[in-house]
Amino acid sequence: MKHAISALAAATLLATATGACGQVARSTPGQPEARTALDLMPAKGKLTVTTPAFKDGGDIPFENTQYRGNVFPGLAWTKGPKGTKSYVLIMQDNSLLYKGAPILHWTMFNIPAGVTKLERGMTAPPAGAAYGPNYMGPAKPYTGPKTPPGPKDNYHFEIFAIDTTVPDEAGASYAALTKAMDGHVLASGEVVGQGQKDPQAK
Repeated sequence: MKHAISALAAATLLATATGACGQVARSTPGQPEARTALDLMPAKGKLTVTTPAFKDGGDIPFENTQYRGNVFPGLAWTKGPKGTKSYVLIMQDNSLLYKGAPILHWTMFNIPAGVTKLERGMTAPPAGAAYGPNYMGPAKPYTGPKTPPGPKDNYHFEIFAIDTTVPDEAGASYAALTKAMDGHVLASGEVVGQGQKDPQAK
């Protein structure tokens, strides 16, 4: 989990919509490098994660993508187990790899333990929570899919219940955030949506 996604990735992805660049590659089933944060930090407890925008495994509406509006689809999850101090949200596309790791679309950390829902269209984190890094850098808001032409991509909206809060500096990079979470995950869950290129996009 040493792969931080930098602003360079944004330029790379925009310049190589087909993912043909050497730094961006399509993953293969079972490829170790395609493991998400949920895969790398397994937990005994399970959270059920849902969104009003699509069913698990279904297509993400284009309004929830960068093609049209980039509107946050909304998320809800079951309450974490006893000892939960906060939640962390991580959104990754593991169908495409950047520098050998899933592309990081969005993170939020220190979501209060009493919060188990983020409303559709949310534009600011709940009180006490903070945006973490994505492929464009630290402290970035929701950055939805912009799937290149070709097969659909899998976007994992992952929620982690942890027994601590993480320091602000953990939001500087994916590596720092996951290091702060490591060993503290009590329960986790995800909802997965499929993204595709908008047929109306030029």
